[in-house]
Amino acid sequence: MGIKGVWLARAVIHSDERGWLSEVFRVDWFERKPLITGQPMMGYVSVTLPGVMRGPHEHREQTDLFVFLGPADFRVVLWDNRSNSWSAGKRLELKLGGGNPELLIVPPGVVHAYQNIGDVPGWVLNFPDRLYRGWGGSSEADEIRYEEQADAQFRLEKDVNHKDLDVEL
Repeated sequence: MGIKGVWLARAVIHSDERGWLSEVFRVDWFERKPLITGQPMMGYVSVTLPGVMRGPHEHREQTDLFVFLGPADFRVVLWDNRSNSWSAGKRLELKLGGGNPELLIVPPGVVHAYQNIGDVPGWVLNFPDRLYRGWGGSSEADEIRYEEQADAQFRLEKDVNHKDLDVEL
């Protein structure tokens, strides 16, 4: 059993002698099953160095569409922090990226964090349905940063034995 509103899909890689291509967003994916509250409003790429963790944090209104393509593998941890969800309190741990390229939708109220568990820098794309800090970048960010709270209930301990991580779905 997963977490309500979290959507995971394999990134289809089309390879040939020139390299590869993968579709990372198509609006028609969501016609029959609206998983995001709106279309992506921006896109960005982040590079995370080996062993480095990002998060945990959550958004009050924003839905994230992450793409973990690699080349590194990532340990991704999600916690459902929504009291009105059938999966409230559930924790889900995934291994995504180089060996398992995936698209991941994380709805508002789901705390998320990830760690590069590979030996090379890893690339993550995100296409959120809200602008970071609003129109013109002048508003407060829609995020609760648990990584800055020493007593936060959502903790991600650094995984030093990352090679044996199992995927739990």
